[in-house]
Amino acid sequence: MTTRVRLTGWGGTAPSVAAVVHPRSVGDVAAALRTRPRRGVALRGLGRSYGDAAQNAGGTVISLVGLDRVLSVDVERALVTVEAGVSLEHLMRVLLPLGLFVPVTPGTRQVTVGGAVAADIHGKDHHVRGSISHHVESLDLLLADGSTRHVGPNDGAELFWATVGGMGLTGVVLRVTLRMLPVETAWVAVDTERARDLEELMDRMSTGDESYTYSVAWVDCLMGGASLGRSVLTRGSPARREQLPARLRERPLAFGPRRPPEVPVTAPVPLVGRATVRALNETWYHRAPARRRRDVQGVGPYFHPLDVVGSWPRLYGPRGLVQYQFVVPFDRHTVVRRVIELLHRERVVASLAVLKRFGTAGPAPLSFPAPGWTLALDLPVVPALAALLDRFDDLVLDAGGRIYLAKDSRARPETVERMYPGLGRWREVRRQVDPDGVFTSDLSRRLGL
Repeated sequence: MTTRVRLTGWGGTAPSVAAVVHPRSVGDVAAALRTRPRRGVALRGLGRSYGDAAQNAGGTVISLVGLDRVLSVDVERALVTVEAGVSLEHLMRVLLPLGLFVPVTPGTRQVTVGGAVAADIHGKDHHVRGSISHHVESLDLLLADGSTRHVGPNDGAELFWATVGGMGLTGVVLRVTLRMLPVETAWVAVDTERARDLEELMDRMSTGDESYTYSVAWVDCLMGGASLGRSVLTRGSPARREQLPARLRERPLAFGPRRPPEVPVTAPVPLVGRATVRALNETWYHRAPARRRRDVQGVGPYFHPLDVVGSWPRLYGPRGLVQYQFVVPFDRHTVVRRVIELLHRERVVASLAVLKRFGTAGPAPLSFPAPGWTLALDLPVVPALAALLDRFDDLVLDAGGRIYLAKDSRARPETVERMYPGLGRWREVRRQVDPDGVFTSDLSRRLGL
């Protein structure tokens, strides 16, 4: 079935209209490619990229959510093979009762495995486990000519690494074999503490993160002066059965999140503004314990705060929001402070700000994570935002950092070219497997990928 649909990314910006195909099998996907659509083909999962990576103005978009089977599970080896449209939530529902957890999860579990590979997603454990590509054994890739390639880190490695983080532009990820994480429970033992300012926060993370599997900090970007960057730091590790309270020990692997309430319609005017965010920030900071140890939290509440309310970007009104995420090397940490200072000075509201530390980078040329500090900002679209983000780009570029393509909706091609030095070689691999440019997207055209 094909329908013409107006699509946006999760942030609700830069809409475009495409013919959306809904295949139910690999044969259906191959048939859609054989039609050779004039404006090419983009790939889409659950639509959680914030920008325009899963859109294709005037062309075809193949939705892969219908390819959602779990094909095999090897509990002893902690391996699972799934179709690309399987969501992380579905994986958790199936595998957590077996003592297996996803090795990497972002702030939402409403992400397909295929999309996770295409964006090389990271989570709160990158400093320990790296991005999702570190845990992919192999994948099956449908190429533009209709052939299928089985590739992995040690077999067809160049194409594999071009596909991981390649934003769906080398071919269709059909199946993925993923190494899971053995766990005793569906819970996390969490330490929480408040930090009075950004310097105190970064010092604690630098000296203590290696003792934890997971680490993330919420940062208040509305405070200035001595309280600039005041924060709540939460770090944890998978909880062992004996760490659970008695009432949880009988069903330590139970996982059954309820369907969240939905924001029914897009607000006619933004409901997220300075007064709202300031009130929420005050509440969040002062409700957080100054210091609490070994608090047991479920994987849903700890990992997936973005799933508490469905369709929440509708609260930002018709103009939507931009999520801007960058990474800079550890020795250029002052860029993080400068970005928060500029937000404060220009009175641009960051409705959410999250700071993490990245570990070792992988060999994928378009993978985002690199050793350093990464700050992600949710920013309501206002007139002053475009010029401010250009200034952020300059700061990040001068520091040897880069922005995350899966979140981007506005960067300039020359900026991205300098941020990703492996882009030239990636283009060569892409041309080898797709010389006619069948796989495309609004993102790839905008950035000249």
